[in-house]
Amino acid sequence: MTYQTINPYTGQTVKTFPDATEAEADAALKTAHDTFLEWRSRPIADRVAVLAKAAEILQENRSDYAATLTLEMGKITAEAEAEVDLCVGMLRYYVEHGEELLAPRPIPAKGYGDTDVQLVNDPMGVIFAVEPWNFPYYQVVRITAPQATAGNVVVLKHASNVPQSAARMERLFLEAGAPEGLLTNLYLPHDLTEHVIASPYVRGVALTGSEKAGGHVASLAAKHLKKSTLELGGADAFIVLDDADVDKAADWAVFGRNWNAGQVCVSSKRLIVTDAVYDRFLARYREGTAKLVAGDPADPKTTLAPLSSAGAVETLKKQVASAVEQGAEVEYLAEVPDQGAFFPPAIVTGITEDNDAFHTEFFGPVAQIYRAKDEDDAVRIANDSPFGLGGSVISNDIHHAQEVARRLDTGMVAINHPTVVAADIPFGGVKNSGYGHELLDLGLKEFVNQKVIAVADIDGAF
Repeated sequence: MTYQTINPYTGQTVKTFPDATEAEADAALKTAHDTFLEWRSRPIADRVAVLAKAAEILQENRSDYAATLTLEMGKITAEAEAEVDLCVGMLRYYVEHGEELLAPRPIPAKGYGDTDVQLVNDPMGVIFAVEPWNFPYYQVVRITAPQATAGNVVVLKHASNVPQSAARMERLFLEAGAPEGLLTNLYLPHDLTEHVIASPYVRGVALTGSEKAGGHVASLAAKHLKKSTLELGGADAFIVLDDADVDKAADWAVFGRNWNAGQVCVSSKRLIVTDAVYDRFLARYREGTAKLVAGDPADPKTTLAPLSSAGAVETLKKQVASAVEQGAEVEYLAEVPDQGAFFPPAIVTGITEDNDAFHTEFFGPVAQIYRAKDEDDAVRIANDSPFGLGGSVISNDIHHAQEVARRLDTGMVAINHPTVVAADIPFGGVKNSGYGHELLDLGLKEFVNQKVIAVADIDGAF
């Protein structure tokens, strides 16, 4: 069985789930399509009423929903509750703004004289969503809230290590009054992925995950002429300029690199610090990271979670060992328990451009730290990456920081903060970090048919 809950702190296999069969997948897709035909005709106000109720349920049961995240992927309680809060915010954003964002857009066209042209947003159908384990609720809500608002329905293939979180999301929308098939959780084995994408009911594919998974799924979507969006990995640069508040910058870096145990696509993975403030920054970062407390993620005193699995620990070990073999230096900054899938928070320095680590994403509490000669060198290092998801610029001169941000080849940049994740900020990257957007109006319209309807009163003939 592919899908199972293994507690990352205890190592205990809690529950397993059978893979979906081809017949079950076909039945789920047919139900989803039938639901779409009815759902698309509902007024937007009726659609978002379901989202409003889902938000209410999440808010009222915040701790209970958070506990499932802690169980399945080791997220500490405070971060798990914050994820639930973020989902509530996303749902309510579309409740408040969905109708206005989907309103027809008039176009002042003059091509045929006095022509009335509108751009309308028609839903497309079933959207197949492939989602990762690091934010088990947020990822599902991030695709489902806008697509349900637009009139689409979602069939979900979630990560194999968070099956209970996936099931809870399906039940959440049913409890909120959604029809069966609005959000369908499928414990789909990998060998049925193309079967689902090829279905005539599926009109779009959205994936958040690794480069490898993204390339595979995008190729299948292209093969079957389905639109796709990809949110893939990131190796975000956290640039500290000469005029930064160094203590504050280092404190934000400690958070940005180690929240969710460093298992965040937009985590601050590459700390790029100008020579003038490098030594002070490094000393403060060491000091702050050493204060992290690893332990039971359900214990309020714990501030550093375990990784999601023993396999994730082994992958990170190999990456760090490879970096050291190629000339880098590693320094471990805090102790972690023997029990659980922990990796000690660390810094890796002395990474040269011919070291594989220079172009590699480390998914865990390991910071790559680079000494840049100056601002231009910092920008050069930041852009010399196959990834382009997020990034940060730290400076006391906000206007200048914004100018530096424009020089970065990335989808998102935060000024004086590690990340820009919020319910009302669009999310998306460039290069090997994927394409397309989620959230706001950009995410809402990724899988709609922006149809032209033109009315013309023309005499004569062509």
